[in-house]
Amino acid sequence: MTAHRLPTAGPLALNPPPLEHGGRLREAAARYRIPFQDWLDLSTGINPDGWPVPEVPGAAWARLPEEDDGLEETAARCYGVPALLPVAGSQAAIQTLPELRVPGRVGVPAVGYQEHAQAWQRAGHTLAPLADGVPGGDRGAGLDDLDVLVVINPNNPTGRRWPVSTLLDWHARLAARGGWLLVDEAFMDTTPRHSLAPYTDRQGLIVLRSLGKFYGLAGVRVGFVLGTADLREALRSRLGPWALSGPARHVARLALSDSPWQEATRASLRRASVRLAALLSDYGLVPTGGTDLFQWICTAEAPAIQDRLARQGIWVRRFDAPASLRFGLPGAEAGWARLESGLRCLASDVPGDGPGDVLRQTAGATAGIRPFSSVAPPLAPAPVPVPGDPR
Repeated sequence: MTAHRLPTAGPLALNPPPLEHGGRLREAAARYRIPFQDWLDLSTGINPDGWPVPEVPGAAWARLPEEDDGLEETAARCYGVPALLPVAGSQAAIQTLPELRVPGRVGVPAVGYQEHAQAWQRAGHTLAPLADGVPGGDRGAGLDDLDVLVVINPNNPTGRRWPVSTLLDWHARLAARGGWLLVDEAFMDTTPRHSLAPYTDRQGLIVLRSLGKFYGLAGVRVGFVLGTADLREALRSRLGPWALSGPARHVARLALSDSPWQEATRASLRRASVRLAALLSDYGLVPTGGTDLFQWICTAEAPAIQDRLARQGIWVRRFDAPASLRFGLPGAEAGWARLESGLRCLASDVPGDGPGDVLRQTAGATAGIRPFSSVAPPLAPAPVPVPGDPR
């Protein structure tokens, strides 16, 4: 189970179709024929009040990126590690890390960001889907059956978070056999005390972080790999030079050094998440799970609810297995008012004695939803595939 570099596969080997990804608001706008700028987008789980990006110096655009600009040191201080590797979003690492091991058996969460599973499968590994992401859960593969375990912590979209002690135990058992524990902490910035970052000097423990969610900088495509020096060097060799653009490095360095903004944002996101959970619950959509950036609701009526809200220009994320919805934070007060108006409209369209009876939450229940009226024109003829992948 020692990690090795794999030879490059043939051009058509293990080439599954690309996954659908978050947002896809332009497709929704085309389908529902509501102008793009008129939507309230709650589909992404990205901080709607992201870090305020200043003007980028011209030199950052004109010169090749340089690694002595202080980004690595700033990021290492922020995450509490001695060193790390910047990458073009954690997705770059997710796609490349499987190539650093010979094919083995990899435990992946059955519900979660599916790029992990696809990347390991593409590199020739055997997948072991884990119910709720737990080794041995529901008689799935046990930890001793795995060479690599992928954990999304906290999970997206379920919001489940594993204690540090549990993860370190899993890592120790894997590492004793040359295995890896790969932890995707894309949503960890709101609760850094639960991060495994301080332990990434241990062989076989890899943590991924990014600026997309908490900092609201998904478009800048900046992530980091936290792990041992040999792992970082092997990955750096695969990714090649200039993994990040000059402007991306400039913005990331400033954002990661802004401690006052980070502390204030953690507090404001926590309040907003509590507010969102309460608002949804008031209209019968009691969250099944969530984080400080989103709330997740399991309901058999997910397709109908998504459609009804979309006809009002409110876009939420739907999943098929299990049938569920993810609501991000509305941001400005106008967004909160608009979401409450949309939920009130749901309540008026569904038979029941009050807001708490609007929708049944159990997976097997089916509420009697009447045909929806719409503020939008009739739908465009071609249906849009509903994204099935959480990020």
